[in-house]
Amino acid sequence: MADSAQYDLVVIGTGPGGYVGAIRAAQLGMKTAVIERNRLGGVCLNWGCIPSKALLHNAELYSEAVTHGDEWGFHFEGVSVDWDKVIGRSRGVADKLNKGVGFLMKKNKIDHIEGHAKIVSGAVDGSPCVIEVSKADDDYYHGTGTEVVQTVTASKIMIATGAAPRELPFAPFNGTTIVGSHDAMTLPKQPKSMVVIGSGAIGMEFAYFYNAMGTDVTVVEMVDRILPVEDEEVSKAALKSFKRQGITFHVGSKTTAIEPRADGATVTIVDSADESKSQQLDAEVVLVGIGVTGRFDGLFDESLGLEIDRGHIKVDYLGEQPTYETNVPGVYAIGDVIGPPWLAHVSGEEAVTCVERMAGEHTLGVDYNAIPGCTYTNPQIASIGMTEAKAKEEGIDYETGTFPLSALGKAIAVGQTDGFVKIVTAKPYGEILGAHIIGKDASELIHEFCLAIRLEATAEDIISTMHAHPTMAESIHEAALGTENRTINA
Repeated sequence: MADSAQYDLVVIGTGPGGYVGAIRAAQLGMKTAVIERNRLGGVCLNWGCIPSKALLHNAELYSEAVTHGDEWGFHFEGVSVDWDKVIGRSRGVADKLNKGVGFLMKKNKIDHIEGHAKIVSGAVDGSPCVIEVSKADDDYYHGTGTEVVQTVTASKIMIATGAAPRELPFAPFNGTTIVGSHDAMTLPKQPKSMVVIGSGAIGMEFAYFYNAMGTDVTVVEMVDRILPVEDEEVSKAALKSFKRQGITFHVGSKTTAIEPRADGATVTIVDSADESKSQQLDAEVVLVGIGVTGRFDGLFDESLGLEIDRGHIKVDYLGEQPTYETNVPGVYAIGDVIGPPWLAHVSGEEAVTCVERMAGEHTLGVDYNAIPGCTYTNPQIASIGMTEAKAKEEGIDYETGTFPLSALGKAIAVGQTDGFVKIVTAKPYGEILGAHIIGKDASELIHEFCLAIRLEATAEDIISTMHAHPTMAESIHEAALGTENRTINA
């Protein structure tokens, strides 16, 4: 076993929360190390956010060529898919970013320790936190460690181990016919048919990708609409668009059994309102996309008594703001491992806030009322702040403004007229409470609203801001005009 090494901060996990927090700590003069059991960059850079977007871009290109080629004046014959290259390009993107994080660790003089971390004691009676590092096993979903190879001590620990896909209790992942998002990134061959359980962002992104590439896709959603966290009008428009693309949906349907077979699986679903109504769906692959749970298998000694709440590490709060401190002295936690919203950009902001507070720096903290969420299908979906239903529920006197992309010059020019921009504002002054976009470039357009909400801007501020013509961003200007019944082009 290697001799103990002492640090000011040890960060466990190197996803977009962990590596960002480690860099900020190093910038503030803290002697910092990261412990990673798998690949630098965590799930997001290696198995989630980034490589999945590479796959989705492939799907868009293929769909344009096969479905809309004649419309653009291009004639393609015998278009085919080289599945190995599709997956290979995605993995290549992940490899490049993995190396980039390694470079950033060296640049900022952060020690990279490979292995599985286990916290065996917190900072008690002036003693530092103690971490044992062991060889990591190969279990992606429930991985722990084997023999201890090193002991590390630190004044503080920041847990940033993220989250793992949730399994259905009656149908654990087997990596072939019942899969999670990790497996779906690298299926050895393209399935002819797929059932996707869950229509949140992860489920819909994979449903869109596989459908666009030619797989027969069916989506099962327990509630009565897809993308249930989005504004209801967005959910309706998305359902209409994805149905038109060929995806089959069973909303208001609960999955009660999945029976694997040698050549696929059979899914039994029942009506959520009347479980006597059931049917069976057959597919080569069943992708379970019902959410995530905190990843902390084998992370801490049970004697520590680290508090867990509903599958996530519990942290303290000061008013409505989390302090990111756990009940174990010297141990902090940020990102997906502490619960929703499970978003990479939230993890990064939480990590910086956490580290700056450790160092005694002034920080405004994370504005949890202004967090953008994006789904990278085509059409894209993006939102921030309140939905119309939420404003109504809270008894707020509000106004909405909606502008359809079918009336936007740039959208018509590029053949992307599905969708709209919707703004929710408060009366009588027009403060922007929320914004919801479905359509081309929604994930980019949403940031005008992010800044507007952060600056407590009004619809009039957007109206009086000149937007270039022709652009997709003009739809934001028109939607703002709509809150005052002044829309020009629709």
